[in-house]
Amino acid sequence: MELSEYVQRGIQTLADPGSFDSNAFALLLRAAFQSLLDARADEAALDHPGLKHIDPVVLKHCHAAAATCILEAGKHGLDKATLSTHLEDCKFDQDRIEIFCTEYQNNKNSLEILLGSIGRSLPHITDVSWRLEYQIKTNQLHKMYRPGYLVTLNVENSDSRSSPEISFSCSMEELQDLVGKLKDASKSLERATQL
Repeated sequence: MELSEYVQRGIQTLADPGSFDSNAFALLLRAAFQSLLDARADEAALDHPGLKHIDPVVLKHCHAAAATCILEAGKHGLDKATLSTHLEDCKFDQDRIEIFCTEYQNNKNSLEILLGSIGRSLPHITDVSWRLEYQIKTNQLHKMYRPGYLVTLNVENSDSRSSPEISFSCSMEELQDLVGKLKDASKSLERATQL
């Protein structure tokens, strides 16, 4: 798990008992989890009376750093031992590591569901259908007599579990060009997998 220098500074500030006492640490950590997991959460979580004595700029910096650390831990599916090691590297003491890991374990399933729902991946082609269309006239009433193909790709989008269709029309030359490029891609993939 790699964190930017900005996030590391925020986490180290959060780990410092001089900046955040144990009560303020727990409140900020809870606010970070709440802001990630609850769509109705707002900045009011940072207005808690136990956090009033902390400079608002430092508070927001540490909140963003904690949220980033939580998301990265969830993204990588870290277990308690690995997360503890990362927190030790950020100068957390044992009590704060225990609080952080307990809060993380309590919210890990919800965090994984959240991260799974916002993933991005390319659509997967599940089927292809085509039909020959013959254009006789244009909208200007000119006679054309031009053959073409209407190609429909059935795709499955793993992010949204939907199966939209992508349709396009092409001439015979364009279709031959597409088929040639797909064959080239297939051969390239075969060569890459044989290495």
